[in-house]
Amino acid sequence: MPATDNFLNMKRRNEKIAAVTAYDAPTARFVVEAGADILLVGDSVGVNILGYAHEREVTLADMTHHIAAVRRGAPQAYIIGDLPFATYETPQQARESALKLITAGANCIKFEGPRVDIVEALLQERLDVCCHLGLESQHHQIKRRQGKDAIAACQIFDDALRLDAAGQKFLVLELIPQELAQRITRDVKAVTIGIGSGAATDGQVLVVNDLAGITQRDYKHNRRYGAVATAMHEAVAAYVKDVRTGAFPSSQQAFSLSPEERQLFERMRP
Repeated sequence: MPATDNFLNMKRRNEKIAAVTAYDAPTARFVVEAGADILLVGDSVGVNILGYAHEREVTLADMTHHIAAVRRGAPQAYIIGDLPFATYETPQQARESALKLITAGANCIKFEGPRVDIVEALLQERLDVCCHLGLESQHHQIKRRQGKDAIAACQIFDDALRLDAAGQKFLVLELIPQELAQRITRDVKAVTIGIGSGAATDGQVLVVNDLAGITQRDYKHNRRYGAVATAMHEAVAAYVKDVRTGAFPSSQQAFSLSPEERQLFERMRP
């Protein structure tokens, strides 16, 4: 059974789907071993890993590089890969860009906005498609909640239905009211994956840096499940202290020539 059918069956059975971002091989391995159902290699790699100021700076080469790394770390995982900003301006460009992500290791292609023509173009290549409504980081300069009034909520709802009719497999709903997310989830065939959109979606996704406590900033939609930044700081600080005091390395972290080889070395280089 294709993986997408597995997720659609989970939706029908009301079994929640856990998705997590991953940007490199070891993180991908850890996330899969922890039980996540889907890995998302998002354009959030730009601000979380690459030091960019905005997701718009992420390139197609960045995405293929990181998708390939995640695939090496998690050979059997279902991976959704983001089309970065300005790489799907036309249906033809979307097809060309998407095939590069597939070649790198993605199973499914995600893009932002209510672009039915892009869904249709990707389906012509027989690709799984994940759409994204609500907050669109590539297209919204200021990151804030979306669909806050009835008119805006109706627009998002109508867009979701149009994308669903076009054939999307997944729909990410970011920072929209939970009532709207619940209604969309009920009325679309696609698997909905929420972030900051309440508990009624078919699944949830969080940025691994946020949930693990690498990110310093707190977000209302996030819950910190770890303190990786604190642990890493303490570990590196302890290492630096030991280096400076001479406590590292000790004899346990070093090795020696055998007595015979040492004598021979000293004779050869007196």
